[in-house]
This record gives sequence, structure tokens and C-alpha cells, in this order.
Amino acid sequence: QVQLVESGGDSVQAGGSLRVSCEVSGYTYSGFCMGWFRQRPGKDREGVAAIDRDGNTAYAGSVKGRFTISQDKAKNILYLQMDSLQPEDTAMYYCAASTISLGSISAGYCYPARHFGQGTQVTVSA
Repeated sequence: QVQLVESGGDSVQAGGSLRVSCEVSGYTYSGFCMGWFRQRPGKDREGVAAIDRDGNTAYAGSVKGRFTISQDKAKNILYLQMDSLQPEDTAMYYCAASTISLGSISAGYCYPARHFGQGTQVTVSA
């Protein structure tokens, strides 16, 4: 059973940086991709970054150039480094994984992500 546990969320000022982590268990990395999603207040959940099993990455336009997704398969951890944070980045951030061998990250998120963690809150103040 895939389990994803996020951590590292915090309150930061605009322009600051933060790295959130996701501890992964029960995942064989045979799925097409993993990624990060977020849900901003009053908004639907949206994908922000993805990495496929070959290590290719993709990002949503709103975070491209500011966020970096990476993974340490040996430690079973997925990371999201967030730089130049803005108040509009305030959201609950969720780790996600696909266990299906076919998929896509071309739109900047992991598709189809079927497993999600419980989330970690990131708050950016002006």
C-alpha cells in the first residue's frame, strides 16, 4: 500500500525559500510519475510539479523557474524546493504518486496521480 507523508510546511515571508519533503513507502517506482499538487484557499487542487520515472521534470507555468522537484530514491523521499515565494503560493501542498505505468507530465503535473498524502501547509506573508 502506497503511503505518502509530507512535512516541512511553514510560514515564510514573501521572497523567502522553503523545502517540503514527502516520505514514500510501499511504492515500487514502476509507476509513471510522482509529483506535487497544491490547493489554495477557495481554489481547486492544482498540479505544480512532476517527475517521471526517468527523472524528467515538468512544472506549472506559475511556478516554473521558482520551484524545483527532486527525489532521492535511496531514501524514498520526494522534495519540492520553493524559492522566491509569493503570497499566492499560500496553499496546502500534497505529494502524489501514480502506480500506473503509462501517463504524462507534459502539462506540468503527474497524470494520472491516484495516491495523495495528507498535505503540509505553506503560508507566505507579504
